Amino acid sequence: MTTISNRLQHILATIQSAQAMSEYQQPVKLLAVSKAQPISAIREAYTAGQILFGENYLQEALDKQAALTDLPIEWHFIGPIQSNKTQPIAQHFAWVHSVDRLKIAQRLNEARPIDAAPLQVCIQVNISNENSKSGVLPQDLELLATAIASLPRLKLRGLMAIPVPTLDTNQQQAQFKQVRQCYDALLAKGFALDTLSIGMSDDYLAAIAQGATIVRIGSALFGARSASVTNN
Repeated sequence: MTTISNRLQHILATIQSAQAMSEYQQPVKLLAVSKAQPISAIREAYTAGQILFGENYLQEALDKQAALTDLPIEWHFIGPIQSNKTQPIAQHFAWVHSVDRLKIAQRLNEARPIDAAPLQVCIQVNISNENSKSGVLPQDLELLATAIASLPRLKLRGLMAIPVPTLDTNQQQAQFKQVRQCYDALLAKGFALDTLSIGMSDDYLAAIAQGATIVRIGSALFGARSASVTNN
């Protein structure tokens, strides 16, 4: 039987091989997307060496954090952010990948505890201009990045994107290249960025080829989700 540990080692080896072939030679981290997965699966992944875990739904994540206080997990929030959820997100996560508007950034900044390290954030870019998808449009990215960079309790690390799902590797590459171009444009403007959070289970190899530094992988690591959850 294939275990989470077996899958983790396979994915890490695949990431390493893809990174070696990429023109971008920065390290690539694996963020285990554990939404709708049981506590036991997270513990198994942690025991196998996985430290970074990403959650999409706040209440589910808080419940898991409470059950896993014995493990020094680094928690990343990767889902859409409602204004009334910014305080617990700012208080209970090390990273937020899905900041897409200034109001959310300001509320996260205000709610981040003074005695905690700055909240590490990525701006989510809506590269495909989908109405159903969160994210700032590329033409508005620099203005938002400038505003976020001025907030003292946040640390702007880079960009996150969720392109249109496709199994066409050429289309995957083209979409991630657009995100990479947005990232490079900000670097050229003097922003001190080091993170591209792009790529999921079906397209992370294409993302690494375009310079991903974090790939967000759920089903390829944990298998099919074991439960349905509400967006809360």
